[in-house]
Amino acid sequence: MPTWMLCLLAVAVAVSAAETPNEKEWKNSLGMRLARIEPGRFLMGVGNTPLPKELAGQPWRQDGDPDEQPAHMVTITRPFYMGVTEVTNAQYEQFDPKHKALRGKMGFSKDDDEAVVFVSWHDAVAFCEWLSKKEGLPYRLPAEAEWEYACRAGTETHFHTGDTLPKEFHKNAAESWYPDPRRPAEGQIVPLHVGKTPPNAWGLFDMHGNVEEWCLDWYGPYLKYEPHLPISMLTLDGKNVPLDAQHWHDPVGYADADFKVTRGGSHSTELYYLRSANRSATLPEDRSWLIGFRVVMGEMPKGKPLPPPEKPLHQQNVKQGIPADLAKGPDPDKPYFRGPRVYVKIPPNSTGPMFSAHNHDPAITDCPNGDLLAIWYSCVREPGRELAILASRLRYGADEWEPASVFWDAPDRNDHAPALWFDGKDTLYHFNGLSAAATWGNTATILRTSKDSGATWSKARIILPEHQTRQMPVESVFRTREGWILLPCDAVSVGQGGTATYLSRDSGQTWEDPGGKAAGIHAGVVQLKDGRLLALGRGDNVEGKMPKSVSSDMGKTWTYSASPFPPISSGQRLVLLRLREGPLFFASFAKSIEVTDASGKPRAVSGLYTALSLDEGETWQVRRLVSDDGEPEQFEGFDGRLFTMSASAAEPNGYLSVCQAASGLIHLISSRSHYAFNLKWLTTPPPGL
Repeated sequence: MPTWMLCLLAVAVAVSAAETPNEKEWKNSLGMRLARIEPGRFLMGVGNTPLPKELAGQPWRQDGDPDEQPAHMVTITRPFYMGVTEVTNAQYEQFDPKHKALRGKMGFSKDDDEAVVFVSWHDAVAFCEWLSKKEGLPYRLPAEAEWEYACRAGTETHFHTGDTLPKEFHKNAAESWYPDPRRPAEGQIVPLHVGKTPPNAWGLFDMHGNVEEWCLDWYGPYLKYEPHLPISMLTLDGKNVPLDAQHWHDPVGYADADFKVTRGGSHSTELYYLRSANRSATLPEDRSWLIGFRVVMGEMPKGKPLPPPEKPLHQQNVKQGIPADLAKGPDPDKPYFRGPRVYVKIPPNSTGPMFSAHNHDPAITDCPNGDLLAIWYSCVREPGRELAILASRLRYGADEWEPASVFWDAPDRNDHAPALWFDGKDTLYHFNGLSAAATWGNTATILRTSKDSGATWSKARIILPEHQTRQMPVESVFRTREGWILLPCDAVSVGQGGTATYLSRDSGQTWEDPGGKAAGIHAGVVQLKDGRLLALGRGDNVEGKMPKSVSSDMGKTWTYSASPFPPISSGQRLVLLRLREGPLFFASFAKSIEVTDASGKPRAVSGLYTALSLDEGETWQVRRLVSDDGEPEQFEGFDGRLFTMSASAAEPNGYLSVCQAASGLIHLISSRSHYAFNLKWLTTPPPGL
């Protein structure tokens, strides 16, 4: 049994001698009113009622979210009491007086009777344990099934009010960029007073859209019951698993997972995400102005926690150990080029959590076992809550990338901006943005690590906890000569405004922000041999050129000048990397740029190109189009758009990521395609036309 459940059971045992109330409504010593919820049966998840057009908004959402399916019957076998409102500031601060300092943070929840916010799941559990000991009664968070049962109050519609939600429940019911200073809007700060909207049939207020509410459960997919199987058999990720019928009686979710469930939606959220069936979740240590909680008083549900779901494809059958020929690649004295190979492989018309619509913003790394691992985000709309991180693996010695599978996905949070880095020894690092809701204007930053080539990962840890701008990872992570990890992050949510550089001196445990900004967003950053930082970015152009930034104090201050490269714009991201052989490697896009061919003559080319610097970024003597230099041939690029590759043209856009494997091969990916080449190919002039 998981530790968190053992702790709650211990509290329950400690207070078991107290007599549980039997009244229709109970008022406790804090002045909380709790309504008695009788046992019953209900259909959990999204049912057969189509979503109204104004609620769905997007065609792919007509049937709700994939994690709300299948709808299944759940029986709640014992009565419990639920707070008729969310826990308020005045109530919570009797447990934690220091929380009063957070009242009004970012403008929210100032008054005694407003819902408490900026509380983590751990904070909410600690409050319940404190209240249990104080009163001698078993307080806890509601199980997810209990929450939906109580919210519906006997209804089968999208809200307890019907299939639409009346205006009095709407609190900035929209996709919010708050607190992004570059995207101000009126009406972003709303009151969170409890009990001001009509209650449901069971006397519960604010079940739709005041603040999200923490639940007891770890998040995971609903189980699928197959009618042709015995009642003791369920289908879990396509496999028949013997489980007892308690999984439909008083369910409590999974034994362990990455995220804790939140329910009900909040202010500053589209109405779609306020539905009774909608499921959200985030890391249990997350705190924001969107999440609070309400309490339940009653015994723990009788259900047994579910075993973990099957691992996604990229984590299955990952070989351990280092291949004997890992460092042996193509002959380094002969030019080698291959590409483009597709690494984004998603079934057509996929509508979640993998989306065929829009796949972008990748990161790639080599693994200790020689595999390549690529990750990227997948969505319909970039600011949307549906955005998830996917992965694909190219196994050592294999010729093709595997089909995509889910890598990391905080449900109904915009997981913008993934980054991967291999420390060259035994550890992979995964950095990612974690939005408070929709958009990338309010991201915290998380870190996970793997010591087995990505077969397993540590639980995500929030390393930059405040949801704000300046914390959206960029893929060019590296270790400085001082031994520090440098993590670039976009400092803004718009097309220009700079890139911050965070530093960790203890292998990722703690992080500091030097305070400065390199020019341009999505900046590639390297350290020069004299210790200075060099960055090239998008936007903030200097004299019509891509900006070049140099810092002599590890990112506290920067000087800016024009680089020799043309600027890039929307849908394009550059990369910058120091190769093991010493030169600086750069790749970007251009409508027109000159290369020198084998005849010694310069000629104009367009699209994806590379450049090498042999003098620490002062000049870039070698330039090369990323092409096989052959006859014109069409390929699918970014989101399936066709492009022509030839001796004069290459892929025209995409976000780039790069790594160099132990063999010396350079692996460059765009938003869809994978190119591999060696240093000899880079330095060999293309044939003349």
